[in-house]
Amino acid sequence: MEDREIYIHIPFCVKKCDYCDFLSFTSDDATKRTYVDALKREIRADFDRSVKICSVFIGGGTPSILDGDMIKEILDTVREGFELTPDCEITIECNPGTLDQNKAKIYKACGINRISLGLQACDVLVLKSIGRIHTFADFLKSYELVRELGFDNINVDLMSALPGQDLDAYLAGLKKVISLEPEHISAYSLILEDGTKMGDHIENYKKLPDEEEERQMYHKTIELMREYGYDRYEISNYCKPGYECRHNIGYWTMREYYGFGLGASGFIGGKRSKNTDSMEAYLKGELKKWEQETGEDLMEEFVFLGLRMCKGISLSKFKAFFGQDCDKIYKDVIDKHIAGGLLEKKGDRLALTEKGMDLSNLVMSDFIITV
Repeated sequence: MEDREIYIHIPFCVKKCDYCDFLSFTSDDATKRTYVDALKREIRADFDRSVKICSVFIGGGTPSILDGDMIKEILDTVREGFELTPDCEITIECNPGTLDQNKAKIYKACGINRISLGLQACDVLVLKSIGRIHTFADFLKSYELVRELGFDNINVDLMSALPGQDLDAYLAGLKKVISLEPEHISAYSLILEDGTKMGDHIENYKKLPDEEEERQMYHKTIELMREYGYDRYEISNYCKPGYECRHNIGYWTMREYYGFGLGASGFIGGKRSKNTDSMEAYLKGELKKWEQETGEDLMEEFVFLGLRMCKGISLSKFKAFFGQDCDKIYKDVIDKHIAGGLLEKKGDRLALTEKGMDLSNLVMSDFIITV
């Protein structure tokens, strides 16, 4: 059996950011305690000591809003029922303003070996305008704290094309982050989502960068990262050699994973699981809902997710999974985009070109339509 992954969702935040469409909200201490107990019950219901876990990702929300001892309880529960590989990657997402030395020491002691810090921007006015609770100084304090405690695998999240942000300010912020030499940087462009404060009321915010300036932010990010020794291994993710996020690569290559927590999804044995989004129902013990995916759904996901990575998809792995040739199923689409310079074949792999990365949504939508 191939190693599996675990995703654990912590839905609590100090304050919901204006752009955020994740399942997250504020809560009181009593609810947090009750939630952690329910989460541990859910994890125990799926115990399987025959399964090896190569990655655990504690995401949110803001996991670092919980007491450190609660995070330890959660990971202790995972270890009760699953065997973690010796090099298991264990990540926790942290926001500046919610992390302190006591929490960080507990993370280190309970085996967390990767910290993901949500900076998003360096400019204090931009941060305030999008609803972040911290400043760059707060971020720097958190970064230095975890570095001093010996964490040697740190990711920093950055966003571009934010209200009131111009190219020069964005690049200055990016250079600040690069100068800290984190092992991994995720650099995403803002996407306005319906149902978010920003998505529904963008007219109340400062002007967004225009399409040309947003494009320059994207390309300058690629150039700067390359210049300073960061490998681009996925559309929006960069790392020093050997520091790719194992957990995300697992998603993109369709590794099986458990999803624990409110609203969490999982993927085991060709079936997708989905937890309720209702806190009341979750605390009462509502079980996962499972849905068998069709072969066509799985093929679509294999290609759609795999093409996010710069190295693309393995054609031989596609055939091993599905018993059919990707070249034959998607012949027209592949031929079209190779001819247009958006796809390329390199031995066993099919990947987006640099131009194709720029137009990835166009390419991927063709694969979805074809299935």
